[in-house]
Amino acid sequence: MKKIAAVITMLCMSGLAWAQTYPSRAVKVVVPWPPGQATDIAARVVAQKLQESLGQPFVIENKPGAGGAIGSDAVAKGTPDGYTLLAASSGPLSIMPNLQKVPYDPLKDLAPISLVAAVPFALVTHPSFPAANAREFVALMKANPGKYTFSSSGTGATAHLFTELFNSMAGIEARHVPYKGTAPAITDIINGQISYTIETVAATVGHVKSGRLKAYGVSTVRRAGAMPDVPPLAEVTGLPYDAAAWIGYAAPPGTPREVLLRVSSEIQKALQSEEMKERFATLGLDPVSSTPDEMAAFMRREQERYATIIRNANIKIEQ
Repeated sequence: MKKIAAVITMLCMSGLAWAQTYPSRAVKVVVPWPPGQATDIAARVVAQKLQESLGQPFVIENKPGAGGAIGSDAVAKGTPDGYTLLAASSGPLSIMPNLQKVPYDPLKDLAPISLVAAVPFALVTHPSFPAANAREFVALMKANPGKYTFSSSGTGATAHLFTELFNSMAGIEARHVPYKGTAPAITDIINGQISYTIETVAATVGHVKSGRLKAYGVSTVRRAGAMPDVPPLAEVTGLPYDAAAWIGYAAPPGTPREVLLRVSSEIQKALQSEEMKERFATLGLDPVSSTPDEMAAFMRREQERYATIIRNANIKIEQ
């Protein structure tokens, strides 16, 4: 027993020593999206803070393709030494596995580190839409089943799922019109060809400020940093509606826990600053952070939640 205790103590001490000296060289952060996308921007902001606090470069490597699956799979199969991390996000990890076959199991093949940001959405229409607030919007939609249309950036996209969830909760029947991207989906609302959508605050806030879109509410129960004057849809309608996409950091499975905890701790510290809150607000994001265990539990809940939305709305995409 003494020998076993000694071995355990030695392993704990070596793990602690490794965590104290980590990182001793540059760390690669794989972003499974092209430059400029929300996950890419959030990952870069956090990487800069990690570089400042840990004293080694955190280098972004964009590896886009297959809706984020290529880069996510590369990290899932990467070396678990703490020197390859993933800018994780809800699309390839919470949604895609419920819609199509992917080469990884996000709940088994990745080691969560910390959440980084929540991506709030907003219910928007053309400014002329005849409803003064979200409660009136719901009443009008319910009184005219099948009359109105809603757009999204594509079938199975987050905007599609969040709008379907809201429609289901509110008892709304409307026709989905999928587009190839967020910009055309919003443009046709501005042009008056589509009735509404629930799309990211980042993509809609500029149009709302310019008067080209009307915002009825945000998808989160807390007000979004970039739209502080727009109330939560849950507050106005009384519906238990709370939805946001998410961004975080993860690592290959088997990465030493001490390393996960150290990076998580630094992320949590960085995101508590007023500077980061203001920076994220300008990006249409809300900073959030977590322990590795909290993020793991969150990912399990999110995957189950999206599975339910997809099943209830009978959403299918072409393979």
